[in-house]
Amino acid sequence: MPDIAPEARAEIERRLNAIAEEEGIRILMAVESGSRAWGFPSPDSDYDARFIYVRPVRDYLRLTPVRDVVERPIVDLFDVNGWDIDKTLGLLLNHNAVVAEWINSPIRYQPDDPVIARLAELADRHFNPRGYARHYASLGQNNVARWDESAGTLSVKRYFYALRPALCVRALRMNPAARPPMALQGLMAATDLPPALANLIEELVALKAETKEAAPATRSRELETLITGELTRAEDVPERLDPARFAAKAEALLYDLLGV
Repeated sequence: MPDIAPEARAEIERRLNAIAEEEGIRILMAVESGSRAWGFPSPDSDYDARFIYVRPVRDYLRLTPVRDVVERPIVDLFDVNGWDIDKTLGLLLNHNAVVAEWINSPIRYQPDDPVIARLAELADRHFNPRGYARHYASLGQNNVARWDESAGTLSVKRYFYALRPALCVRALRMNPAARPPMALQGLMAATDLPPALANLIEELVALKAETKEAAPATRSRELETLITGELTRAEDVPERLDPARFAAKAEALLYDLLGV
């Protein structure tokens, strides 16, 4: 499991407890997202703490709806935000890969509520592989569009923000029955990369671990060919759709959690 410095973990846990008290919510899951959980942090990377929560039943019956997100300003590299369980389930029904990534995060800031195991099972059983592939392809292509094609170097962060989505598409092509691993190292293991490319990626991980987010990396034609090629192949991933059953199971999870 990736390491989080004890003082950083303690600060995030303090902020989560304060948010729960201020908002009158119960946090069901609190995890790290972003580069620290993806397996390629820099010394100056933010802490991207994300959580899923539930409110008291009365809040879901109000005539004026309560916001379905809780947000706090980024202070001292700590970015702590969360989604209501009803928003989370709605996004999951739309095959939102972010929810699945949070579920898979290797860094947890508190023990999961038992409902999270049901949420994970729901995601495993009903996700649409092509929907996830389209999400990752769009994410990666948006990052590639920011590359300066005339430059001989590229920030290592920009490489990774296109590489990880590309490997997610590749993982879904190779095994559409499984949600892609969240961490880069798991993706590399799941995608059968040529040894030379795997070694290059590990070198980039090591470089990013020792430098700032914007540190330059020498460009690699082979790596960029892999990235741009995979990002065009989302439509090669098969679909798996069962919307009525998916929605019924998501609603049952919500009703059980609210006790209604």
